[in-house]
Amino acid sequence: MSSPKVGVLALQGDFAEHMASLRRLARVCGGAAGLQVLARDIGGLDQPLIGAMNLRVRRNAFGRQLESFETDLLVPVLGGEPMHAIFIRAPAIVDVGDGVEVLARLDSGTIVAARQGRMLATAFHPELTDDIRLHAHFVGMIADRA
Repeated sequence: MSSPKVGVLALQGDFAEHMASLRRLARVCGGAAGLQVLARDIGGLDQPLIGAMNLRVRRNAFGRQLESFETDLLVPVLGGEPMHAIFIRAPAIVDVGDGVEVLARLDSGTIVAARQGRMLATAFHPELTDDIRLHAHFVGMIADRA
């Protein structure tokens, strides 16, 4: 079986870092702004959407740039070790529909990572850390369905 082809939608954000993380594995993931574009609803705001994921998202859910934060986040599908997560003017997933699996929540219960089929979206920036487990999980997701 050949390696799956992975594309990075380079509309906004740290797409070069996503590409670098994927290259480190030798092989549609949306982080932060990508989460918003993949969602079916962003609270009625006028923004172009792909709408491929059955999610409702709130933009800048944690505030402006000054309220950006970092935390260690449990992502059960990645194993027991927490993942360091960087939230920069981050959105939040406020509702998930049929077919969506919640992958991670903050201690407050706010959903910050989800997957649906071969799509994965996060409210944080996994590409800004050296931890490539989430990218590896994504490649595994699409390889399993290839």
